[in-house]
Amino acid sequence: MNKITTNFSKSTFHGTEETIAAISTPFGESGIGIVRMSGPCAESIIRQIFRPKNDQSSFISHRFHHGEVIDPSNGRSVDEVLLVLMRAPKTYTREDIVEIHCHGGYLVLQKVLELALVQGARMAQPGEFTKRAFLNGRIDLTQAEAVIDLIKARTKEGIDIANQQLRGWLNKEMVFLKERLINHLSLIEAHIDFPEEEIETIPQSQMKQELIDRVQKLEEWVSTYEEGRVFREGISCAIIGKTNVGKSSLLNVLLKQERAIVTPIPGTTRDIIEEVLNIHGIPVRLIDTAGLRKARDFIEKEGVSRAKERAANADLILLILDGSRELNEDDLEIFFEIKEKKKVVIVNKKDLPQKISLEELRNRFPMEQPVSISALKNEGIEELKKTIYVTLIHREVRISPEHLIVANIRHKMLLSQIKESLSNAVKGFEEEVSFEFIALEIRSALDSLGEMVGETTNEEVLSRIFNQFCIGK
Repeated sequence: MNKITTNFSKSTFHGTEETIAAISTPFGESGIGIVRMSGPCAESIIRQIFRPKNDQSSFISHRFHHGEVIDPSNGRSVDEVLLVLMRAPKTYTREDIVEIHCHGGYLVLQKVLELALVQGARMAQPGEFTKRAFLNGRIDLTQAEAVIDLIKARTKEGIDIANQQLRGWLNKEMVFLKERLINHLSLIEAHIDFPEEEIETIPQSQMKQELIDRVQKLEEWVSTYEEGRVFREGISCAIIGKTNVGKSSLLNVLLKQERAIVTPIPGTTRDIIEEVLNIHGIPVRLIDTAGLRKARDFIEKEGVSRAKERAANADLILLILDGSRELNEDDLEIFFEIKEKKKVVIVNKKDLPQKISLEELRNRFPMEQPVSISALKNEGIEELKKTIYVTLIHREVRISPEHLIVANIRHKMLLSQIKESLSNAVKGFEEEVSFEFIALEIRSALDSLGEMVGETTNEEVLSRIFNQFCIGK
C-alpha cells in the first residue's frame, strides 16, 4: 500500500498543479455564501471573473475587495461581492486562496462556482482543503481530524475537546515523546554498533524509569477515550418501565416541551419517540418506549417488542418506578432483564405518598443509586441529570477539559500500540535481554507515533479520514 511521508520539521510549502474550488457554506437561502478556491491558479482565475469597483488593478493580500463577479462570455454581472485573496504561505492550505463572499442564494453560488470551474479550477473533493493543509505541513493529522470534530460537535464540551486537539495538545505530547524515544534509541544503537568503543555507558535504570513514566502517561490518555467518545458521539438512552409510571412525562420535562402524549390511561405510548438532549455537555438521544406489560392487542405487543429491543441496544437505561405503588413482579422482571446494562433507577411521583423506600432499593440493588423525582412537579430533575453524567463519566460535572482527552478510536488504538511497545521495552530491561530487542520495540513505538500524526500513513487511512468532511472544508 502506498505510503505518504511528510517532514513537518521543514515546514516547506509544496504547491500542487491543480487549483480546486467549492462552495464552502451550506446550501439554502442565507445572507452570505462563500465560494473558495485554493491552488497556484486561484489569482489568475479570479481575475477573469471579478470586476473590481474603483478600477483596482492589483490585489492586496488578506484584504477585502469590493466588486462584481461577471460572466466573461457576455460581460454580464452575476452578483455584487466581496473578495479576499490570501497569498501563500500564510493561508489555511499554504497555497494561494481566494474566497468570494456572495449573496447566499443557491443559484448565485452555483453560477459563481461554475465560472471558476470553466476558467480552469477543479471541483474539490470532500475535505480536500484540509487535506492540503495537512500535506503542506500546516497541521498534523490529529489536528486535521480535530477540524471535522469541531464541525460536527453538538455541545460546547464537544467543541472544547476538538479545540484542545486543534490547538495541538496531542501533537505537542507526541513531539516530546518522539524526541525522548529517538534519544534513547540513538544511545542503544550506538552501543550495539560499537560495543568495544569508549562510548558512555547506557543509563539503563534512568532509561527504564522514564519508559515506565511514559507507559503510565499513555495509560492515562487511553483511559480517557470512553469519556471523549461520549462527548464526541453522544449516547443512546432508553426510558423504560411499566405502563403509567411517567416515562413520557419525564421525556417532556427533560425536553421542556410537550413532545409525548401524557394521559392517565395506561399504554398510551405505543411507538418509539426519540429526541436529543444536552446533559452537561453530553449529547443524549432519549428514547421514550412503550410500557412493559403483557400486551392487550397486536399494536401494543409490537410497541413492547420494540421497547425491549431499544433497551437492549441502548448505552444507558433510565428505569422508572412509580413511587406511589409497591414493587411487584413486573418491576422485578424488568430489573432482571436489564441487570447487565448501565442504568439509572428513578423513583417517580415523589409528590404522592411513597410506597417504595429508597433505602430498600439500595439494599435490594446495592450497585444502583436511585434518584427520587416528580416529573409532574419538575422536582429532582437537576439531580437526575447530574446522576446521569456521573454514571457515564464517573466523576463530577466539569466546566472545561483540564487534561488531555482522547476522543478518536484511531488515536486510542495507536496510543495503545505505543504503550504496548514501550511496556515490552521495559520488560526487556527487567529481564536483561539483548539491546537489539529493546531497540526493536522502541522503533515499533516510533512507527505507531509517526502513523498517528501522519508522518507516515497510507492512502486508505487518509481517504477514510478526509471523506468524512463536507466539500469545501
